[in-house]
Amino acid sequence: MEPIIAGNWKMNKDPAESRSLVQKLLELVSDVKERAIIIIPPFTSLPYVSEIIWNSRLRLGAQNMHWTRQGAFTGEISGLFLKQLGCEYVVIGHSERRHIMGETDEVINKKLKTALEIGLISIFCVGETEQEKQNGQTEEVISRQLSQGLQGIENEVHKLILAYEPVWAIGTGKTATPEQAAQVHRFIRARLKKNTAILYGGSVKPENVDVLMAQQDIDGVLVGGASLKPESFARIVRFSIP
Repeated sequence: MEPIIAGNWKMNKDPAESRSLVQKLLELVSDVKERAIIIIPPFTSLPYVSEIIWNSRLRLGAQNMHWTRQGAFTGEISGLFLKQLGCEYVVIGHSERRHIMGETDEVINKKLKTALEIGLISIFCVGETEQEKQNGQTEEVISRQLSQGLQGIENEVHKLILAYEPVWAIGTGKTATPEQAAQVHRFIRARLKKNTAILYGGSVKPENVDVLMAQQDIDGVLVGGASLKPESFARIVRFSIP
């Protein structure tokens, strides 16, 4: 399975900054092979980034989508529109959508189903909070997120990408140890019983990517802050296993 390196820019980089970042990144990783590199900019930058990475090894993803194809949903975005801009991937169930924007497992399930129907590859995020971790509920929480998120599409899970993102490690500087991350990845893989790529996300940076990617059950990484710096993200893309 080809390692997957995905960079989620979140609500950062205006169109001009996005063009500059991705042009520099292309220079730094143009010779990289056997890595799937996914760029996930804000909606406003998608057309500009799409144009620049056309015919390159970089692939385009979006940070969210609505569960319907069109309609009276002010402020939302259709997955069909994303496809027309060149997106192949969409992030669904990110912890910031769950815990800040109030998305439920039911909503996430509807989005996953729609993405499958229209041909977008979902990067489906699961993970526990600090309190849930301290209470020993990691497996219980992730099991619920998987069961409810994948309801009705269990047999198509191989068409998705899973991302384990411990909420307590996102943007905090904390990172699960490689052993902790691998243990949760093994649990997820056993629950899925399918050959599905599972990424780790949570303060991934150049300093820890090598040892994370050395773990057998980690198929790639979902990078946040470090993806906003082309040199840092390029180093992550070029990870080497010790």
